Amino acid sequence: MKPARKKGVFALGIMSGTSADGIDVALVRISGRGARLENFAAIPFARRVREMILRLGEGCVVTTSEISQLNFLLGKIFGEAALAACRKFRVSPSQIAVIGSHGQTVFHQGIPVNFCGQRVASTLQIGEPSVIAALTGITTVGDFRPADIAADGQGAPLVPFVDYLLYRSKRAGRLALNIGGIANVTVIPGGADIKNVFAFDIGPGNMVMDALVRRFTRGKKSFDRDGEMARHGKLLPGLLQYLLRDAFLRKVPPKTAGREQYGEKYVLSLLARRESRGAKPEDLVRTATIFTALSILDAFHRFVAPRAKVAELIVSGGGARNPLLMAQIESGLRGVRLRDSGEFGVAGDAKEAFAFAVLAYQTLHKRTANVPGATGAKKAVVLGKVCYAG
Repeated sequence: MKPARKKGVFALGIMSGTSADGIDVALVRISGRGARLENFAAIPFARRVREMILRLGEGCVVTTSEISQLNFLLGKIFGEAALAACRKFRVSPSQIAVIGSHGQTVFHQGIPVNFCGQRVASTLQIGEPSVIAALTGITTVGDFRPADIAADGQGAPLVPFVDYLLYRSKRAGRLALNIGGIANVTVIPGGADIKNVFAFDIGPGNMVMDALVRRFTRGKKSFDRDGEMARHGKLLPGLLQYLLRDAFLRKVPPKTAGREQYGEKYVLSLLARRESRGAKPEDLVRTATIFTALSILDAFHRFVAPRAKVAELIVSGGGARNPLLMAQIESGLRGVRLRDSGEFGVAGDAKEAFAFAVLAYQTLHKRTANVPGATGAKKAVVLGKVCYAG
């Protein structure tokens, strides 16, 4: 992706992922079809808000009033985060052309299932963009996923459009790996047109590891910093073999995953296994870490290598900071060079927020931005809904 010239316009991208750790805000300068990350901030959620998000995301029993209230509350929180970021970045909201807010996913069923006698796919991201627009005075684009599902896609992943702009090469085949709550990949063959790009969710990234750490530390820690717990544990081979039999890992792309597959119910079933009983917390965290690494390697050898020659693996997301996880991945990819996404101008923590700033700009100019090879959609479509501030 070409660097944006100074004369470009500013856009803000707002992202909150499946881990619901907080709000990422990226300030992006866009000029023509070039974009550059200018600044980035991460703003944590209040504890009660995060707990409510996770309740919804885990499919716990809630009322329609709670969903509605949280939708508008998150819109307010996202809007306040945008304004706080502007103050930190020393940029006036009047200088921002558009905000792209991914919203908070609380349900995602990308493949049609039986519902009321019909086959229905659906997705729900909350954090009302109308509230963001009213609070900030900035035109806001939200609700990006439904347009892709309406075109018979799975509504995810959407970041591959920006992966292609950032990482395409005339010669080198590249794999963009994001290890967030869920691990996902974008495959960009050397010299590829966007029609040749494909992407999919692999399975759990940090989600299972993080859930175990929160449980074992009674919420004092939300993740295994530097793989510290895992490094002091022992692998549980029987449990690992059970985890690797997960049917989602063998499912042919396109495919998407979330808390519906790897949330609290999954973790409880893991802990109920005979191999888990009496095991040390460190052993379980290590086994979950190795499971994530092996599922990524399996996806590479099963679904990527037969279709594309890959010379470089570009890594982003929180999992990129886990030395044990990264060492396991690197050891299984001979001949593939590992690179950090920051080498391409966008730090890994900022990439998804950066992406939704770019996607919002595309929407504002009525340009398509989904990648059918990633979502399975029948055609490329304009994503999102525009909420005008005035």
